[in-house]
Amino acid sequence: MVAASGIGGSGMNEAVRAGLAMPSGASALEPSYVSSVAQFAYVWGYPMVNMMNRRTRLGAAPEPGRLGGVLPASPIGQIAMLNDYIEPAERFIACPNQDVVYGLGFFSLDEQPVVVQVPDFGDRFYVYAFYDARTDQFGDLGSPYGSTPGHYLLVGPDWHGEVPAGITDVFRSPTALANAIPRIFMDDTDEDRAAIQPLVNQVMVYPLTDYTGEMKTKDWSDVPSFDAGPNAGGAETKWVRPETFFDQLGEVLATVAPQPGEDALYAQFTALLDAGARDPEIRAGIEAAFHAADETFAPHAMQWRYNGRDAANGWNRSVNNSQWGLDYHNRAATSRSNMFENRPNETQYFYTDDDSDGNQLTGGQEYSVVFAAGDLPPVDGFWSLTMYDDDHFFYPNDLRRYSLGTKNKSIVYGDDGSLTIYVGHTSPGADLEANWLPAPDATFSLYLRAYGAKPGITEGTWVPPVITRR
Repeated sequence: MVAASGIGGSGMNEAVRAGLAMPSGASALEPSYVSSVAQFAYVWGYPMVNMMNRRTRLGAAPEPGRLGGVLPASPIGQIAMLNDYIEPAERFIACPNQDVVYGLGFFSLDEQPVVVQVPDFGDRFYVYAFYDARTDQFGDLGSPYGSTPGHYLLVGPDWHGEVPAGITDVFRSPTALANAIPRIFMDDTDEDRAAIQPLVNQVMVYPLTDYTGEMKTKDWSDVPSFDAGPNAGGAETKWVRPETFFDQLGEVLATVAPQPGEDALYAQFTALLDAGARDPEIRAGIEAAFHAADETFAPHAMQWRYNGRDAANGWNRSVNNSQWGLDYHNRAATSRSNMFENRPNETQYFYTDDDSDGNQLTGGQEYSVVFAAGDLPPVDGFWSLTMYDDDHFFYPNDLRRYSLGTKNKSIVYGDDGSLTIYVGHTSPGADLEANWLPAPDATFSLYLRAYGAKPGITEGTWVPPVITRR
């Protein structure tokens, strides 16, 4: 539980806090007011509580390895890498992709900075995404920025130490809690799997005290697996729970300083928690509101019509991804449905639950997704079309195929240069199967990624393809 003074370090003006604090008398707090403030607090705080709980769970690994054998996990201050595409059994991060080799690590930058190694990727597309406690990205590292190989330093908001020799650049996180997710493109071929291994083995992050100036290596194909604990069936691990949100929201308010313009919110939320701490009846009302918000907001956040803006042909596209500012709605919706997007200049996302006529996509129907000749997604990096089930994960299938795009060298183009991708539960036939995305015999969604998007996408002149019933 957090008292109003618990956020004194945030720099909030005392007069603002005093003027916005709720009265101490419980009878003065009308129940519907408590409920409305608490429900908004739940949506506002959802991404930050999500980040805190992922750090606690994934950062508990005793050494760099894999949680449940499928997700990179490492002690706080380090990173773990996969050495191949992520497995379809993974249920810790929704909407993964199978174009890249992933890494993941969480940091407490108020304790000490960490060093990030970048090998020489040559022409291979890559990006290291760094996220703060709000799930906003910071730092510019990867192909979109022309980054050079070397050692980079991540520091916290209050770090003022000496930068050692040999550090290429320094990136400052706005918050002490941060994480990193490297994404390194890999073709779906045995040759590229072999070629990428020496590069992946040089992707490491470690505390500044371990820095020697030399490039360290680790064989990421040979790391331990840790027990994943109970799973939520087909859904993503439930990272945010209304029954624990009261105390965790207090921790957020105490440890994550307000953005400009948020002082009033912090004062209201802190005063609400203070009132709940004093009065069990008020706390019960707050917690009931948290549960109500979870039951209404969370399911709607999984529907793509509420994420981003219309992009034509039945698709929505991301806006503000990982640069949320005060866009609390999309920040929270993405935290629930597809956390850890890249910022727009790194990746553009298009997604839909429906065909181009507005009907829900379902495995009982067969679809064609046609890219006209010369109208593939214009990118400097790569593109892919992924099929996700209702829970935003891969559908297990005998082809072990979950997406199609740049990485696939066996897809077949039409004589005129067009590309047709077939989506459905039933094979379109042996002669078309190279272009088939298998779908469950249930509802599903499609997700189009464009890494290193060119102006046609970023400026909105390119539109995603029509999805038609066959």
